[in-house]
Amino acid sequence: QVQLVESGGGLVQPGGSLRLSCAASGSIFSIYGAGWFRQAPGNQRELVAHITGSGNTNYADSVKGRFTISRDNAKNTVYLQMNSLKFEDTAVYYCNVDASYYSSLGYLPVWGQGTLVTVSS
Repeated sequence: QVQLVESGGGLVQPGGSLRLSCAASGSIFSIYGAGWFRQAPGNQRELVAHITGSGNTNYADSVKGRFTISRDNAKNTVYLQMNSLKFEDTAVYYCNVDASYYSSLGYLPVWGQGTLVTVSS
């Protein structure tokens, strides 16, 4: 079972930037896609950004133009660069590998602890 560890969250003022990291326990991101999700208080988890195994990316409308997802296969890490942060970006951010990884190995999807991003003045 893959282990995913998110880091890089913290307190930032509106308009500021943060870079989140998602470190995997194996070389899975070279094969499978990955996504960043977030969950704000009282809401369900939502997809923020996604990168395919071939490197194609897509973003939620709410973050398009401000967030950038990328990966470093040598480090088994996926990143989320967040710029021009807004109050509504406040949430716990999670990463995960595409469901195809879990399906291929017969595992149920599992979520890590996430990393908290708080945008406040």
